[in-house]
Amino acid sequence: MADQEVLQRITANPEIFGGKPIIRGMRISVELILSLLAQGETVESILADYPDMEPDDIRACLTYAHAVIAHDSLDAVRIVNR
Repeated sequence: MADQEVLQRITANPEIFGGKPIIRGMRISVELILSLLAQGETVESILADYPDMEPDDIRACLTYAHAVIAHDSLDAVRIVNR
């Protein structure tokens, strides 16, 4: 899955967590997943704790973080205006 394609799993909705990036419209923030990974949680344990998530969702979080740090384009992130 290409970076721009995987980034489509990340959405932002002003009505959910104040517009912070979230995974596929769920109430699971990119920030939370990155924090869990930084604390040493494994991908497997995160997926076990959040059964609606898929491995590509975690990859999308890492791709998003890389894009932010590298100042890459985030055009693939879908902004939901409600």
